[in-house]
Amino acid sequence: MSLDMLDVECPYCGEVISLALDSSAGSQRYIEDCHVCCRPITVMLDVDAEGDTRVSVQSQDDV
Repeated sequence: MSLDMLDVECPYCGEVISLALDSSAGSQRYIEDCHVCCRPITVMLDVDAEGDTRVSVQSQDDV
């Protein structure tokens, strides 16, 4: 298992936080709390057929 680190901006407080991503499990959607404001962030990890990843985050209000 290989974890990649990615910095993203919290959709609530705007702080930059680091997420550990495991793309070996394919596309995923999960909730992770912001390490600064503790609010729930929806993380969407998409893995295409070539293995390239795309990550986006949303607040619970936007889901």
